[in-house]
Amino acid sequence: MTVAGHRLTGRTRISEAGVWTDAVSPGGRPSGVLRFEPAAAARARERLVATVADDLRLQRGGAAGLLPVVDLVAARDEVWLITGRAMPSLDELLRSAGGHLDAGSVAAVLLETAQTLASVHAAGLTHGAFGAGTVVVSEDGAALLAERGLVAALRGEHVPPEHDVAAWVTLARRLAAGQTAGPEADLLHRAISAATAHGLAAARDTLLAGREGLPPGFMTRDRLARAARDFFGPVPGPVPGSGPGSVPGSVPAAGEAVTLLDLPSGMDDDVLMRFGPGVPTETPAETTAAQIWRSGRTSAVARARPAAAPPRRRRRTTAWAGTALLAILIAAVILWLRQTPAVEAAVSGVDVKVAKKTVRCDGTADFVGVVTTNGGAGTIRYLWIRSDDRKRQEQEQRVSSGDTSVHLPLHWKVTGPGSFKGSATLRVLSPTTTGKSIQDTASFTYKC
Repeated sequence: MTVAGHRLTGRTRISEAGVWTDAVSPGGRPSGVLRFEPAAAARARERLVATVADDLRLQRGGAAGLLPVVDLVAARDEVWLITGRAMPSLDELLRSAGGHLDAGSVAAVLLETAQTLASVHAAGLTHGAFGAGTVVVSEDGAALLAERGLVAALRGEHVPPEHDVAAWVTLARRLAAGQTAGPEADLLHRAISAATAHGLAAARDTLLAGREGLPPGFMTRDRLARAARDFFGPVPGPVPGSGPGSVPGSVPAAGEAVTLLDLPSGMDDDVLMRFGPGVPTETPAETTAAQIWRSGRTSAVARARPAAAPPRRRRRTTAWAGTALLAILIAAVILWLRQTPAVEAAVSGVDVKVAKKTVRCDGTADFVGVVTTNGGAGTIRYLWIRSDDRKRQEQEQRVSSGDTSVHLPLHWKVTGPGSFKGSATLRVLSPTTTGKSIQDTASFTYKC
């Protein structure tokens, strides 16, 4: 399935604003797609457009720290937000790390999110749903805010800045709880006290001043970057038939998703990807968060700055050397593939969850089934079985070698007055480690 040219993959994540699905952009880059609950989005469409437009204005102004927005599109009765990266949430990284991060990573997350929230507040905006589920970590370890203003827009609520400050303090206490006593833990607690008494700018300044008295390299993105890259594995290559001429914000063919935004011409994903902590912008002003990483971390700047052209002879020699090295690598890979026996996929477990336990009038119950595998390649055969006994259709999902989990979504739309309890069962038919089908069930209540 594709949305505005972005091909959806199997991994999904449920949030308060809707269901996130990892995708691949028309240019072959990882992207993210957020599907809003249709009934809520229909009531809040104008507010969603205004909220996303505010984020785009911040992006164009060079603001750092927000998950880059590509477009907001509508397809029939559904609304989708398209973002420029597929990233794990801080909540997911915490679960994969056993609930705790090292003190340096915690300090880096708190520093960057405090700076971004303070900048958002200075622009007269708020986040409204800040937490571990709405902080995402990029492949370079930057902590970015996702879903800014979206939950408040869906509910038609005004959220004051104090709500964001309290949410930041709650997250900070959760992250600091896993730290042992010492100067690093003391710095985190002093930042929490500063935020409680004087706000996020004070917390940011406390973290900046406190790092001077700690060992060099204490506050670093390196471990966060490694965790984010390990979470996803290798980044997928370009999609066949895609190319730099594809613009995610363009209006697709009739019958598909259409943009709800008035995007500036030429504002494609290449432009949007420049924004984020550690990436220079064209504005002369530099945020405090960006300054933190500029000293001693010039790799991001070097990538963005074209190198001087080498002499012609050296360039020709480098090209030949590169060709020879590529040939050697290809031969090594082919030899390894011939010698390594292929592992066939086998499912060992199924876990089904539903986004909301109660669905209101004309709403949608969003289920996601997490299928655990042995990491082998193959095709999973499965069924979604609904309690309303609709026609059951066997489906298939291809899994690649190295993937140890697959996310299989189900969207159950309910209309009309009344109330009932519905359940959905994901049954994996094959291949399984036991040779028998494996299944799990989740339920919701409909009230109208």
